[in-house]
Amino acid sequence: MNQADQNYTETSAQYRALMDKAHAMPAVITAVAHPCDDISLIGALEAMEAGLIQPILVGPEQKIRQVAQQHGLDISRFQTVTAPLHRRSSDEALTHVEPFTIVSTEHSHQSAEVAVALVRSGYAHSLMKGSLHSDELLSAVLDKVNGLRTARRLSHVFVMDVPTYHKPLLITDGAVNIAPDLTTKADIVQNAIDLAHALGIETPKVAILCAVETVNPTMPATLDAAALCKMAERGQIKGAILDGPLAFDNAISADAAAQKGIVSQVSGDADILVAPELEAGNILAKQLTWLSNAHSAGIVLGARVPIMLTSRSDSAVSRLASAAVALLMASYLRK
Repeated sequence: MNQADQNYTETSAQYRALMDKAHAMPAVITAVAHPCDDISLIGALEAMEAGLIQPILVGPEQKIRQVAQQHGLDISRFQTVTAPLHRRSSDEALTHVEPFTIVSTEHSHQSAEVAVALVRSGYAHSLMKGSLHSDELLSAVLDKVNGLRTARRLSHVFVMDVPTYHKPLLITDGAVNIAPDLTTKADIVQNAIDLAHALGIETPKVAILCAVETVNPTMPATLDAAALCKMAERGQIKGAILDGPLAFDNAISADAAAQKGIVSQVSGDADILVAPELEAGNILAKQLTWLSNAHSAGIVLGARVPIMLTSRSDSAVSRLASAAVALLMASYLRK
């Protein structure tokens, strides 16, 4: 048993089921943007060993090989090609790049551009952030000419394994959209619904979180929640059951909802929690991680392919879970 598999055997049945589902599919070819520190390179290699990704490492070859040597990582099977210096020629020059290749770049900005070019040319089907800043990678993704934009807004979803909850819990958006308006929230919700479908949740239940469970004109988040639910009724948001505004206790606990006289298909059985803004979503996910011993996978949706955004504080289990989620979402998008 390798370390990657052992990490999963030591966690809950929820993430083991996620891994089993991902293992039933071919590994996804993944452009890893600038894996120039130990955590990002180890994460990519662990996901490779677990059968989740076939990596293409995009970054300065010397730095990548130096990190590998310092930490005893075997990347001897990786051959090296040099990335073009000018973006204009990058698609043509990268058309024959195969998995298990290092595409050598000069700096992190070029790494982001080349990783995106690999996806745009069809030779990778997901992206993984390395040691560059998230904004640098997402800037390349959102480039109007050479990026991976779709009609949807990008949004982030935490896929959480919370020991005190009876099923996986998706929390959005805690990383990308700071203060989303109603139109952006509709995309955030639909992105999360699509991910839930990719994970095998046929009709996810979506709780639109607010501080209270009643519509209050002085609290704009409650108006947005009510509007999102009406949009779902009218078919503008598809594939899920929505309810809101709901306070957190009413979303998670059917008993709490009943005590307040709330009749809801979502209360106590939510699959997706939609935060009113980034700070609330980020704080909620991190509270569950650090106070409730939850594991969290992180993924950005709304581009042509799923994007794995991991941080140095993520556990090995969380990094592998992110790769498993990206694999399932990439397969869903290709259908």
